[in-house]
Amino acid sequence: MPVITWDLGTILLLIMAGLTRAAILFIVAAGLTLVFGVLRVINMAHGSLYMVGAFIAASVMQQVGGAGSFWVALVVAPVAVGLIGAIVEFGVLRRIYQAEHVVQLLATYALILIFDDLVKMTWGAEYKSVSAPAALLGSISIGDRPFPIYNLFVIVWALILAAALWLMIHRTGLGRLIRAAVEDAEMLEALGVNIPRIFLAVFVIGAFLAGLGGVLVAPLGSIGLGMDVTILIEAFVVAVIGGLGSFPGALLGAGIIGMMFSFGITVAPRMAMAFVFLAMVIVLIIRPWGLFGEPER
Repeated sequence: MPVITWDLGTILLLIMAGLTRAAILFIVAAGLTLVFGVLRVINMAHGSLYMVGAFIAASVMQQVGGAGSFWVALVVAPVAVGLIGAIVEFGVLRRIYQAEHVVQLLATYALILIFDDLVKMTWGAEYKSVSAPAALLGSISIGDRPFPIYNLFVIVWALILAAALWLMIHRTGLGRLIRAAVEDAEMLEALGVNIPRIFLAVFVIGAFLAGLGGVLVAPLGSIGLGMDVTILIEAFVVAVIGGLGSFPGALLGAGIIGMMFSFGITVAPRMAMAFVFLAMVIVLIIRPWGLFGEPER
């Protein structure tokens, strides 16, 4: 094992690498926790929507070509995944909202298998790769070490998205309805609010976020089958640490997991995921409902 020099440059680089991973995890986990917080459904297929977003982005970039292909994909792919989410909500989830959690889990797990086969039929089983846009190529110097500009873009994008989500939840009419639905959906429906429409909007937003995460992660690595399961596990860990249904919790949880993975893979590469789950176990021992979550009433 190579000796690690723990100078300031190395530490800063690991922090930025951790923030990059945290940014992707937050975007995906934010959609997962939003859906659970309002619909009270644990959507096992959330990672599949993320994977579909990455594949759609690759196809769009291939078809469009040129310098602007990434920016087109950044708009088209999340919107397309949002539309797929609308179909899933209307065709499947709307019929099982009142069912037991095990039924919901089985139904959404079945969606994982369906999406997996659809992706295989549409794009094949081969891995794909895309490049970051020309404007975001290159690197900047952090502690005399190079750090990719695209990674910095992902971090900034996640922070902007976090602010936008907070504003939507706390400063818009839809946000007020969402918060009211979390507290008492039956009372809100009695007041004449179309609850199915609210649930549809929430699920579409969650799917949009999953698709957006898929687009942003595409230039960071390979796109292929199995990426849905990997991100789903990590997003669930983030949501559990932060507290299911909590946006601030998702943000903090993503930061914790990003840092644990970044430093963990440097110190003990084979134990990197173990450090991630260790963080979850410690939080659950101290606060079983998560750092920002609330006990079920």
